[in-house]
Amino acid sequence: MLRCAILDDYQSVGLGLADWSRVRATSFSTHFTDIDELAAALADFDIIVIMRERTPFTAEVFERLPRLRLLVTTGMRNASVDLEAARAHGVVVCGTASSSIPPAEMTWALILGLARHLLPEATAMRSDGPWQSTIGMDLHGSTLGLLGLGKIGSQMARIGQAFGMDVIAWSQHLTKTRTDELGVRLATKDELFTESDVVSVHLVLSARTRGLVGKRELSLMRPGAYLVNTSRAAIVDQAALAAALREGLIAGAGLDVFETEPLPAGHELRTLPNVLATPHLGYVTAGNYHRYFREAVQDIDAFLDGTPIRVLS
Repeated sequence: MLRCAILDDYQSVGLGLADWSRVRATSFSTHFTDIDELAAALADFDIIVIMRERTPFTAEVFERLPRLRLLVTTGMRNASVDLEAARAHGVVVCGTASSSIPPAEMTWALILGLARHLLPEATAMRSDGPWQSTIGMDLHGSTLGLLGLGKIGSQMARIGQAFGMDVIAWSQHLTKTRTDELGVRLATKDELFTESDVVSVHLVLSARTRGLVGKRELSLMRPGAYLVNTSRAAIVDQAALAAALREGLIAGAGLDVFETEPLPAGHELRTLPNVLATPHLGYVTAGNYHRYFREAVQDIDAFLDGTPIRVLS
């Protein structure tokens, strides 16, 4: 019976959400930050299941795991897996479905939390602090700027409209035909940053989008505007964002993604008072987790039967 490792199972739920009876499955709830430690822990495993992009599988990792035969990633896209290296080492890589609804819901949790200053107000309540110290932002009548109008961006648009917001959108290949379908106004990139009260990022990370939001774009935003990123951290220049927040060039940011995860203790984005930060919870829901682990087992069963499914490499 092949051995299977489930990595980064922070909540220790993976083994209970699917039937792993065809393999000897072991769950790791702690994150391996050191490649030597990772390689030593996984040396005897034939199959590895990874949760999104928590643990990158680079060429060096594949090189150090010669026994590995199957890698299953949750979701059908994982930029942290070197697919070419996987092929070179004879490792089959498979994926699972992933719902776009939870990330949209998480984005709205951050927007609402920022708009109504929930973090400082809730903290004051717990510490017997002042009773009301902020004035909330009205979403109704304000402008929501969407960077990207794909599956998640489209959901964001519909919810923004339900709040009574004026929704505008931009991405490099976005067309007026698409925005008209959703009742959204097609903006230029500069218009989006200049006019929006909330800018929300919903793009795929690529060479074209890496660093897309930098010092210039942030400088175009209104002092009372918020930036929300639940997509990928590297789309936003992290140093420029920290400077804009530190200097009060924008009102604040809602962040669920970071270039280093887990975010190191004492990191500035953990401590800035105008940041509402969460530990990459966008996809972490009961429905998604059931889907991930159930389909991961389906991938494993199909591989064992000699007919791999949902193959990425």
